[in-house]
Amino acid sequence: MKRSISAELLKLRHSRIGFVLAVLPIISLLIGCANYYANQGVLQNGWYSLWTQVSLFYGEFFLPILISICCSYVCRLEHQNRNWNMVLSSPVSVASVYFAKLIVVSILILLAQALFMGLYWLAGTLFSLPGPFPLETVGWTLRGWYACISIGALQLGLSLRIRSFATPIGISLCAVFIGLGMYIVKVGIFFPFSLLTIGMSVLSQDKLTIVQNILFWVMNMAFILIFASMSIRRLKNKDIVTS
Repeated sequence: MKRSISAELLKLRHSRIGFVLAVLPIISLLIGCANYYANQGVLQNGWYSLWTQVSLFYGEFFLPILISICCSYVCRLEHQNRNWNMVLSSPVSVASVYFAKLIVVSILILLAQALFMGLYWLAGTLFSLPGPFPLETVGWTLRGWYACISIGALQLGLSLRIRSFATPIGISLCAVFIGLGMYIVKVGIFFPFSLLTIGMSVLSQDKLTIVQNILFWVMNMAFILIFASMSIRRLKNKDIVTS
C-alpha cells in the first residue's frame, strides 16, 4: 500500500493539479465575499454570515467538482497507452491500487480544505468582523472533508470505468443538484452529495443532534465501503477498455 501511494504521489509531480486545488477555493471565496459585501445590511451575524456565503458556493458547487477533477486526474495516466494492462498485471492487489488513489484524492481535498479555511479567516479579518474566530467552522470543514471521501469513492469508481476525463465531472455536477434537492426534502442523509451539505453546515448552522451526528458518520462510512467494494470487484472481474 505504501508503494502504491508513493507511486500515485509521484505521478502528481510537475502536474497542474496544485493550480486547480488553489484556484477553485479562491474563486468560490471571492464570489462569496462579494455577495457578503453587497448584502452586509442583511447579513448581521458576523463570522457566521460570512460562512453562509463562502461555504454556499464552495461546498455546494466548487468542492464536489474539485473532487471529481482529482479523481479523473489520478486515473488519467492509466487510461493512456494501455497502462491499465500494466497496472493490473503488476504484483499489487487491485484493492491497493484503488485505495491508494482514494487516499491521494483525500489528501488533495484536505489541502484544499485547509486553504479554504485560511482564506476564510483572512477574509473575516479583512472585513474586521466582530468577535473571535468561530472554532465550529474548523469542525465543519473536517466533517465536510469526511463527506468528501464518500463522494471521492463514488467518483473514483466512475473515473476508473470511464475513459473520458470530463464525463465523470459532468456526472458530479448533475449529482450536486440531485443532492441539493434531497437535502431540501429532508432525505439528504441517504445521498453522499447531500451529506457534504450537512457536514459543512452550508445551508444551516444548527448543531446536529446526537442521532443525526451518528447517522452522518455511519452513512458516510457505509457509502465509502459500498462504493469501494463495487469498484474493486469490477476491477477484478471485468476488463477495462484501454486505448
